[in-house]
Amino acid sequence: MAFELPKLSYDYNALEPYIDARTMEIHHTKHHGGYTSKLNAAIEGSDLEKLTIEEILQNISKHSVGVRNNGGGYYNHKLFWEIMSPNAGGEPTGDLMNAINKDFGSFSKFKTEFSNAAATRFGSGWAWLVNQNGKLVVSSTPNQDNPLMDLADVKGTPLLGLDVWEHAYYLHYQNKRPDYIDAFWNVVNWGQVAKRFV
Repeated sequence: MAFELPKLSYDYNALEPYIDARTMEIHHTKHHGGYTSKLNAAIEGSDLEKLTIEEILQNISKHSVGVRNNGGGYYNHKLFWEIMSPNAGGEPTGDLMNAINKDFGSFSKFKTEFSNAAATRFGSGWAWLVNQNGKLVVSSTPNQDNPLMDLADVKGTPLLGLDVWEHAYYLHYQNKRPDYIDAFWNVVNWGQVAKRFV
């Protein structure tokens, strides 16, 4: 298989009370697992098997809907698990914080803009903090699209992503997406986001 479901660096219950263990387990094994196996099936026997996921996404408009949806789902969730951790949250420091202050005015203003992008994404999708040629911007995408894709409205390198599909929060938060978004800030691993920024 070209792509494998990544292992988490923490237990399913490690992000409680903000994200519950049952949601984490289903989200990782069933949803991310499903995207992974369907992506492998969609590219089987093609030249795409030799490419990285980033290389596939950069030219996604040339590929099938199956590759788009499952390739996006594979990449987005891989990033999502990496930018969360237990005993996290707070605020970034160093170059990342300086860039946030420069491009948004303050960390508080960035949080408000990002949270609003997540809350107002109609239906299923993602909110993103994107490095766009050295400038930080916030965007959102539908379904499993992301800023790496050549058809994204806002293109760039994703630094932080928040899954606002209902499967990411419904067991614990039901229809209260804003409560889930508020809770997310307590598990953001700013060290990992900063590494992506560098």
